[in-house]
Amino acid sequence: MANGGPVEHGYPHLETVRAAITALYRRLTYDTVRTFSTSVAPADVAFCDTDDLHLGAQRVARELVRHYRLPDARMIVGFREMTHAANVELAAGPEYFIELNDRFRTHRRDIGAALAHEVTHVYLHRLDLSFAGTRENEILTDTAATYLGAGWLLLDAYREDAVSSQKLGYLTPEEFGYVLAKRALFFHEDPSVWFTSPQAYTAYAEGMARARRDEREPPLTAVGWAGRRRYARDRRRARDTPGTAPEAEVPYAFTPGARGPLRVSFPCPACRQRIRVPVRGRVRVRCALCRTVWECDT
Repeated sequence: MANGGPVEHGYPHLETVRAAITALYRRLTYDTVRTFSTSVAPADVAFCDTDDLHLGAQRVARELVRHYRLPDARMIVGFREMTHAANVELAAGPEYFIELNDRFRTHRRDIGAALAHEVTHVYLHRLDLSFAGTRENEILTDTAATYLGAGWLLLDAYREDAVSSQKLGYLTPEEFGYVLAKRALFFHEDPSVWFTSPQAYTAYAEGMARARRDEREPPLTAVGWAGRRRYARDRRRARDTPGTAPEAEVPYAFTPGARGPLRVSFPCPACRQRIRVPVRGRVRVRCALCRTVWECDT
């Protein structure tokens, strides 16, 4: 939790974030991911100063448990002085003890954001889905919370001005915006109407621009003139000199076919699973993992 200190910006964890999205689809499957098409509603996790602190926290926790369809999980929420925003004890269940930073006693509007991260920890624990390393696993948790409809609360908790700052979670604001944009594009949802933080809206807009850029990489037909020309040059070089890698750092790679034409592989713009198809001109490609269809010119 950045509390008054500097907030990291940009995309330093982008590759881990993308790997987390792919891991979600592989573990949950397309059909289960589609069941999270509706995000947590702002009214369901609203918390005002007149609400009882403990009863209100339990109510919000129950709503997040309902969102993740964990009917046999019971969250017991307490408060204490600590460095991090929150902590959850991942045991066998059905009871899970969540501790929130004492700061939330007076910053109640962000209790939903802190609980969203911790309840997602419980959900991933039950799925037996994790990454190696504490930091990578926390990035997975933030990414899963955001992509599955609860993490917009984490981005909305980001506030920064000339004299103060607050950010929850391990992703940068722009990375939260990127994952939220990926979700918005997949589910045709506009989360920006829920933001109370103007800085969150700005981060979401920047993340959306980065997510849109993923959809304009070759061999997709939406690529710009420069990308199309570079792709054609790399394709020609791969045909003339098999095994030659492209000169620039690009998302695609060419491999010679065993008994057929040259093949190209590239990451699905939606789920980042690599797609591999023959190089034979214009073609519609469907990702086997997230079932998104893309127009390509291979």
